[in-house]
Amino acid sequence: MKLLRYGPPGQEKPGLLDAAGTIRDLSGLLDDLTPRMLAPEALEVLRAIDPERLPKVSGAPRLGVPWSGVGKYVAIGLNYSDHAAESGMALPVEPTMFTKWLSCLCGPNDDTIMPAEATKLDWEVELGIVIGRRARQVSREAALDYVAGYVLANDISERSFQIDRSGGQWSKGKGFDTFGPVGPWLVTRDEIADPQCLDMWLDVNGVRRQTGSTSKMIFKCDELVAYCSRVMTLEPGDLIITGTPPGVGLGCKPPQFLKVGDVVELGVAGLGQQRQVVVSG
Repeated sequence: MKLLRYGPPGQEKPGLLDAAGTIRDLSGLLDDLTPRMLAPEALEVLRAIDPERLPKVSGAPRLGVPWSGVGKYVAIGLNYSDHAAESGMALPVEPTMFTKWLSCLCGPNDDTIMPAEATKLDWEVELGIVIGRRARQVSREAALDYVAGYVLANDISERSFQIDRSGGQWSKGKGFDTFGPVGPWLVTRDEIADPQCLDMWLDVNGVRRQTGSTSKMIFKCDELVAYCSRVMTLEPGDLIITGTPPGVGLGCKPPQFLKVGDVVELGVAGLGQQRQVVVSG
């Protein structure tokens, strides 16, 4: 199942994508796709709905974050062996964690606003894990049972704030407004047979910058959910993004960063695509 929310910011309606790629309106059955609707029992109810009986949504409406009520946005850094090599950094022995502020969340095709002081705006295509039920101290073996589904995310980063002006805090360069495009859909776990064999890519102005596979993750999805559940209680609707493959602007020689007018397009197999235009703040 591919769940989504469509409409103007703050006025999104719930929907789903049918097998033909048409958006179907769920607002006659529920007010919103909330964390409560990500529980296994609630997803089973939605899965039983015949999409053909739902109204079609005409045109190409704006898409928002596929579910509302994200409680925590947890990010994992340096989680691809080839990206760590690109960065000239040793492989981590435990997941490197930071947070993105919830105010950075936006729709998958919303503009990226360049902060006034930005000098090193960068891109990172990532696989996101959406939690479906409360997870605390769960085992790696059981970890994926707590996952509602997966999403595409762009971990947009301002490297001067992340590194040069960070004071040791990565989050400082990761949470500006619009730095968290998520979607276009939340793809339920049953549709992703193996989250560790998904191809991923990112283009800037039509030029391929990132090509990778989730098979290169140092800490796999089940490891990350289990690990995060040891240091915090994961709640339904929480989002964990899992790192990026090589090809970020910081890793180019010389480094290359985004400027106003640039177009970023990205995708992960089975999870759809995003498109952002960089605009001035």
